[in-house]
Amino acid sequence: MLTTVGLLFTGELLDHVSRWRAMQTIDELIIIIPVVLNLKGNLEMNLSARLGTAANIGELDDPITRRKIILGNLSLLQVQATVVSFVAACVSVIVGSIVQLTASSAIASTPDFDSGNTNSTVFHYARLPHRPMPPHDSKLKSGLTEFTMVASSAMLSTCISSVILGSFMCTLIVLCRRFGRDPDNIAPPIAACLGDLVTLCLIGAVSSVLITFLNTLYPLILGILLILSAIICFIFVRQNTFVRRLVTQGWSPLFGAMLISSGTGMVLDIFASRYEGFPLLAIVISGLPGSVGSILVSRLSTALHAAASTRVSSSRHSKEPSPRLVMLTLLLVTLPIEVAFLSTLRALGWLRLPIIFALFSVVFFCCAVCTSLYLAQFLTNFLWSRKRDPDMYALPIHSALMDLVGQLLLVLCFEIVTALGVY
Repeated sequence: MLTTVGLLFTGELLDHVSRWRAMQTIDELIIIIPVVLNLKGNLEMNLSARLGTAANIGELDDPITRRKIILGNLSLLQVQATVVSFVAACVSVIVGSIVQLTASSAIASTPDFDSGNTNSTVFHYARLPHRPMPPHDSKLKSGLTEFTMVASSAMLSTCISSVILGSFMCTLIVLCRRFGRDPDNIAPPIAACLGDLVTLCLIGAVSSVLITFLNTLYPLILGILLILSAIICFIFVRQNTFVRRLVTQGWSPLFGAMLISSGTGMVLDIFASRYEGFPLLAIVISGLPGSVGSILVSRLSTALHAAASTRVSSSRHSKEPSPRLVMLTLLLVTLPIEVAFLSTLRALGWLRLPIIFALFSVVFFCCAVCTSLYLAQFLTNFLWSRKRDPDMYALPIHSALMDLVGQLLLVLCFEIVTALGVY
């Protein structure tokens, strides 16, 4: 439920942020948002999974060990956030250049072109509704100045977000351990709920401040300072025996997830304007099954680490529910949330929902949840058999694939009800 509410607020906030001065001045600031949210969200999910596993196998019980693990993971998160945001800035500049060239070609080939009615289309990645780009009239062309502005805004906002959310997630997991709650059931949905919302708020706020210094050296100086900070954190991580090995792990699934999300963005871009309410429904049918799968990944990964560890007694393993029971429970828990979501949309008049369409959407939502759960189980076991830590490798790929599968199932749902003449 928290994940669904967080995703809805994120979509609504994006609608407002896209109208701010910085976003209307530089195209790449809009383009970078879905890329950053996709990559940054995976970092928080990985952090929650790693610390959840560490808590459940008893590594966080000793105060000295706990301090080293938490500080090491927070430093690692800063390094990852800086690299991820810089790569996202590069991607946004490339996509922005392609969009501008495409728009210029379209303008040149359109005899009746009206410069006041131009919109540029961007690829919108996981879990975010499609928003048309502001007009190109007063836009700045992509260049070194704009790239510095975009990169500095992205790096500063993601670094601040990492400090806030990372500290919160560490505190939450320690409290779960202290009060006898399983963090694998709590941390991943909370990370998914707050990650996008907080990062989007910070991108909007930081870019609004830095846009006033666009033609100065301040964005460049800020970017250099952030890179130096990441280097210091990297040195600290390399000296920490608990997280040293993690520096070189998990990068391939992060950027692989970004490529998969490109397909998701194209699906959303094609069908968002074709079907009424597609972006709003896509939020839940993609985001919620992905969050459910992340819970299962965390639980299975913890069980695998615990089985390989001497810290956890075999009597505790016998008390753990079977994976099939966990999967069935997660399915039954999410089904009422989907029904409540559709009922709320209908009651508030946000979307026209015929009964037949609602029934089909619930059926396809269940298909998405089942796909997410089986995919989570397969990825976790496969990666473990390949000597890869599921806490680092499984969640990014799983999240990106479920965004794509969820939206494809929603397209199929719309196609069926349209063929039946219901919608």
